[in-house]
Parts: sequence; C-alpha cells; structure tokens
Amino acid sequence: MPYRVGERLPGERASHLGHLEVLKSELVNKLVQNFEESFKNKITSKDVWKLIPNDGSPLPLVFGIDGSMQPIESETPPYKRLAFVKTALLRIDQFALSKIDKESPHPLALRDILADSALYHATVFPLRHVSIPGQSTYHAIRGIIFESLKDSSLEGEPMETLKWIVYEKWDGKQKQLPLFECPHCEKTVATLPYDAETGKCPECNGDLFLTDMLGFHQEMAPDSAPDTIATSYMSIHEVLLLFTGIRYYWEKNKDVLAKCLFVKDGPLTIRAQYSKLVAPIRRFLSYAREQGYPIHIIGQEKSGRFYEHLELIGRNAREGHIFIPSNQYIKEKIQNRPNTGAPYGKDTNYGAKVFVKLSNYHQMVLNIPTGEFVENPALSNLIGANNIFATLPTILSNRFEGALLPVELANGIASLSTYPSAQILKIFAEAKGI
Repeated sequence: MPYRVGERLPGERASHLGHLEVLKSELVNKLVQNFEESFKNKITSKDVWKLIPNDGSPLPLVFGIDGSMQPIESETPPYKRLAFVKTALLRIDQFALSKIDKESPHPLALRDILADSALYHATVFPLRHVSIPGQSTYHAIRGIIFESLKDSSLEGEPMETLKWIVYEKWDGKQKQLPLFECPHCEKTVATLPYDAETGKCPECNGDLFLTDMLGFHQEMAPDSAPDTIATSYMSIHEVLLLFTGIRYYWEKNKDVLAKCLFVKDGPLTIRAQYSKLVAPIRRFLSYAREQGYPIHIIGQEKSGRFYEHLELIGRNAREGHIFIPSNQYIKEKIQNRPNTGAPYGKDTNYGAKVFVKLSNYHQMVLNIPTGEFVENPALSNLIGANNIFATLPTILSNRFEGALLPVELANGIASLSTYPSAQILKIFAEAKGI
C-alpha cells in the first residue's frame, strides 16, 4: 500500500514494474496453465425452470418504493461529514401506466403522475466533526432518527407503522415489546408499554425512544458514526414506507389491499440487529393470507450475487419461466460456501428468491414473501404469485433491461446521484455554515 498525498509532500506511487516478478514466477505460470473456465459448470439445467402460471389476474393498483443516501464531506480538515437520506413512495394505477410510453416516456406525463401520486421523505445525519450544541453525535443521531420517523411531511405515518409492526396491532391483541439494549447502560433490559413511543430504562432511568429498539446506537461511537447509520436508516425507512401503504388499506379497506402490488427496489431483507422486524412482518403476512387478504409484494434486485448469477443461467433458460433456488443451491452455487449451518435467510429475509425470465430482454431477480420462513420454497408458498406474474407484463419498462416502471419512477423521485446531487448538497451544507 503506497503512502497517501500529504499537505507538504506528494504521495508514493505504486511500482509499475512489480508485476514483472509475478509473471516470471514458475509457480504462477504452472497454476495459470492448469486453470480452466468453470463457467459451464455454473449453468443451471433447463429442467429446474418452471412455466410461469397464467391463471392470475393483473393487480390494478401498483406502488413503488425506493431510497437513496448521499454522504458529503468537506475538502479541508477536520473533514466534516454529513449524510443526506431520501426515500419515496409512489402510487400508480393501471390506467395511468397504460398511458406511459414504455420506451420514451414523455416528461410531462411523468410529471403529472408523480405530482398526484408521490410522497417523499428527507433527512440528514451528522457523522463526523459536526454536532448539535449540547449533545454528542451518538445522542443527536438517536434524536434525529426518532424525529425523522415523525416527520410532519408524512404526518408521522412511518412512526405509526413502526408501532403497528413491533406491537403487532393487526390482530387486535396487545403484544408486549421484546426487551432491547438500553442506549445508556447497554443492558438488555429496556422495554416500553404497549403503543408507547418513549419511556424510561428500568435499570438506569435513561430516556428511551421506540426507535432505540431497532439498535441504531449499536453502530455508533460517542462522537462519530459510520456511513452505515444513514444506509441502515434508509433501508428501514423504505420498509416502513412499504408497510405504511399496506397498513392504510388494512385499516381502511382490505378488499382494495388485496388488489394492490407493492414493488420495492432491493431485496426483502433486513440484516444485523434490525432483523428483529422480520419475525413480526412474517407473522403479519401469514395472518393476512389466512384471513383471505393476501399481500402482494415484490422486491427487485438490480445488482449483487443473485443478479450476477442470473446473468450466467438466464441465457440457458426458456422464455416465460421461473426458477426458485433451494437453500442448498443458494449456498453452493451462489454464495460458494458449504451447505452447513442455518438455512439461508432464516433470520433476515421476508421474501424468497425467484429468478424470472419473461423474454430475452426482461429477466430479473425478484423476492416474493412466503409468510413464515420456508427453507426450500415452492411456487405454492409464494404469496399471491399468480397475480404478481400476471401483473409483471403490465409494469415493464423498455428503457432498461429487466426494468419495472414503478421502481424506475420511484428511483427518479428518491435518487441522490453523486453528480450533480452531491455538489448541490455540498453547496447547501456550506451555505448553512457546516
């Protein structure tokens, strides 16, 4: 690793001749000659792909959910660092979708749709060398997270949705909040009364927020926080936006809810300490299906190991087919690890992986919920699969391969690109004296 550029002296340059010794090595040459392409061994047999069912009905209401995070850092010491987060929820009906040109959508048509049907949320976190007077970064971010979920632009609905999930309000039974780690004394004794947003730790009497049960404080130091705080908040807020739409129709009109499709950008996964939301989400999805109101949700993965694997196996698949990989297949063929330990996604996923090939130009990695965890899901385990697959052709975009219009439109609202968004946010921060 070369030395970096300093204030007085230039940085060290990596050697441009160091690779020659590697190329001269007898061992390296011998090993490389013995290597062979293993690509063909990665191709999945056509037999595992199953015909997409054709007995579903297109869902008339479609929602898109997406989020974006952009860190900003000053160019001079002490290198102050902020992170801006934006999330969006878009509602669109099939009539409006039918009016959009899937290859060259007119900007004014998109403007009209987004103006009437889109909600978004934005917040900002101080990560390093920036603080709120009288508070450490640790406690400032705790407060920002709590207040951000109560954001007046969304009328505090994400907070209501968080309570709806963690207190499991959908069945009318008052569930006790599980114990969680206190952000003050760090003992796993903290809890809150039913439906409460704030309270006191029974051990140290420190102030508690409901958002503390998610565990954001476990990622932070007293006076600084990593970028992952903002990324984690964005992921959690996306989930809360998704279930805010679901909660609204569950409470107002369950029959309409059963006709909705919720499309989230990214996998249906909640990792690390935040995965405590997964179990109640699974229980709700199972309960809703048992009550006769299946919740139609898909998450689309546009990058990562599963996406790359589909690029390998998709060329060998027939059009109009799907492949649901087993636990063993995921571990051995995609994660490249032994088939040992807990099943893949047992504690973190609320959706099963599904490879879909609609045509040579539209193949995608989807996540579809099963309710309670299923180690080796089949088509019959996927909630609302027939209606989801009937809806997919109506929400395709031809602007990008494998693109879905709800995700594309939601991304247009939520996106904070590196340029020019980052420059604009940096100018904004500097104008505020940060």
